[in-house]
Amino acid sequence: MNLDILGITAHPDDAELSFGGTLLVHKEMGYKTGIVDLTKGELGTRGTPEIRAEEAEKSGAILGLSMRVNLQLLDGFFENNKTSQLKVVEQIRRFRPKIVITNATYDRHPDHVRGSQLVETAFFLAGLRAVKTQWEGKSQAAYRPDKLYFCIQSTAKEPDLIVDISGVIEKRRAAINAFNSQFYDPESSEPETYISSKGFTDMLEARAIDWGQKIGVRYAEGFTVKHSLGVKNLFDLV
Repeated sequence: MNLDILGITAHPDDAELSFGGTLLVHKEMGYKTGIVDLTKGELGTRGTPEIRAEEAEKSGAILGLSMRVNLQLLDGFFENNKTSQLKVVEQIRRFRPKIVITNATYDRHPDHVRGSQLVETAFFLAGLRAVKTQWEGKSQAAYRPDKLYFCIQSTAKEPDLIVDISGVIEKRRAAINAFNSQFYDPESSEPETYISSKGFTDMLEARAIDWGQKIGVRYAEGFTVKHSLGVKNLFDLV
């Protein structure tokens, strides 16, 4: 199966929190989307890996994903090394997306930074014929997607690219809320964490409104890039 957009992020819910709206917008336009979770999020204070897997499946259905897989790297301890790189290369060559979106280049959570570095390395390696991988017993052809975008997570950063998600904001909220073990619930007896606080939920909303205001829409999501952005038609810009 070939995808148009593939999110590859450290934890189940990273994609939903950072670019779930963008996936929804493109799904509604007819593009095929998917997510690769690098870890099961087993070090999380709230919930369990099993619960988070169920939540990821529920959220994936809301997002209308064509696929979602988990590489089961070690939460908190995975490294940007050859073993991990080849696992990610396999998925890039397996699904041959045109665009890859990954974690933030700088963030409070070290897994996010390390995840973005791992994916950036694998993104490049996937295009090298000398890097050999197999999937289901068959050799994979070299393949490098067209673009690599980095989402913006807890640590604020000025985006290079902003996507209008106004028309899918309710579905984005539903996809995030599918991970109800992780986020704000005033009736929960679980210990409060950074992401389960009301302030975190409020920040997500405020940031989407702020980015939307920058391009003259109600809600938006932002991304950074390490390459120049270009258009063939100036009227393509919002």
